[in-house]
Amino acid sequence: MSVSERTSQTTSDAARRVRRRSNSLLLVLGVGFLVFAVASAALYFVLRPDTLRIAVGPPGSDDDKVIQAIADAFRTESRTIRLSPIKTAGAAEALALLGAGKADLAVGRGDLEMPAEAQTVAVLRKNFVVLWTPSGRATKTSKRKQTPKIKEVADLAGRHIGIIGKTAANAALLRVILSASGIEADKVTVTHFGTDHLDELARDLQLDAFMAVGPLDSKITSDAIAATARIRGEPKFLAIETSEAIALKHPRYESEEIPPSVFNADPAWPDDKVETVSVSHLIVARKTLSETTVAAFFRQLFAVRQTIAKQVPGASHITKPDLEKDTELPVHRGAAAVIDGNERTFLDRYGDYFWFGLLLLSGVGSAAAWLRRYLNRDEREENTSHRKKILAMVSSARTAESNQQLLGLQHEADEIIRETLACYDDGAIEQEELAAFGLVLDLLRNAIAERRATLPRANVETVRAATTASRGSGGT
Repeated sequence: MSVSERTSQTTSDAARRVRRRSNSLLLVLGVGFLVFAVASAALYFVLRPDTLRIAVGPPGSDDDKVIQAIADAFRTESRTIRLSPIKTAGAAEALALLGAGKADLAVGRGDLEMPAEAQTVAVLRKNFVVLWTPSGRATKTSKRKQTPKIKEVADLAGRHIGIIGKTAANAALLRVILSASGIEADKVTVTHFGTDHLDELARDLQLDAFMAVGPLDSKITSDAIAATARIRGEPKFLAIETSEAIALKHPRYESEEIPPSVFNADPAWPDDKVETVSVSHLIVARKTLSETTVAAFFRQLFAVRQTIAKQVPGASHITKPDLEKDTELPVHRGAAAVIDGNERTFLDRYGDYFWFGLLLLSGVGSAAAWLRRYLNRDEREENTSHRKKILAMVSSARTAESNQQLLGLQHEADEIIRETLACYDDGAIEQEELAAFGLVLDLLRNAIAERRATLPRANVETVRAATTASRGSGGT
């Protein structure tokens, strides 16, 4: 091989090694970027806050104020759950949005028609039915208190009742109470009054009794009782003696008692406990909503309840649903897990993702190995051609006519060895390929040794003389 050929081959080898290193660097960068992207996506998925749409109405109501306060608290404290309130005309419309899949959560009254997949998350407040009748104002001739004509619910037959609030649910609840007391609902006249028309309610002399549905600390109920007492005399509270029977037949209602003096201390309104029924305003969620998401919302809700109660008093009524009671609306599994203390741990929730991540990394590693082999295919093909060339050199060594030819074969083998080792150092060929190369190299070495032993002595001396002469000329 001439000097120019050797120089050209050396330049080609250097360029190939540079290209190989560049490909390897690109491969490492690509794999690193892929791993970084996967890790970043996983971290974003785990840490990003979930925004839940919650339908509530009407605007300005107690429920709306409480939900807005909860949403503000979640946003201020950087919670993992955020709320996006959707204002509706009322509770029925809020539940309709939940059923249509346009909301994740909704605030609805427990005796309204619920969507098929709605489940309870929390009790926002409990509304008590308050029934009372005026005793009449004392006349000038008699200073004694008037005795009310209506003493119990059964006396409401044929009477006219004023209901505070224009929702049809209150009228439906009154019909249930009347039916349980043996009164036909058609025999009772009902008139609805808005919460801002309490004076009109109190001054309507055609009304024989009044009904309010709300929390026991409701200002609307207290103001209505005070207004009727001021105009029409002391209130007589009517006990719903059939409350337990109503609760048994209609699980959406509960049997309750109104404690004495809850509406006024002096005089005491009522002067003794009064049996009644209650209906809850609920925060409900779609059954398909993630257990983890609902559990996180439930924990956050009760974590901020006391804080927002200082701003919105109605928040103090938020309570956990009772898992022991047999209700028409089941409790969502996410809320139930927190209440029971059976919430899944971090590994329980994300263990599948970890296994998936390991499988993904394994796949990435396999893909990187394949890509590396693909990029180094030229070097492997060259290594294969080198083995074939050495095998051909074995045949040439066995038929060599002089030591000069054997030395040429040895020099050529040395060049092949140098290139092969450089490829191995760069990772272009594997250990197994290097071992196969070593086998054929041993064959060549043995063939050269055997042939050198059988060559005539004269050829050996000639080679020695040529070698000595060349050394001498190089030293002068």
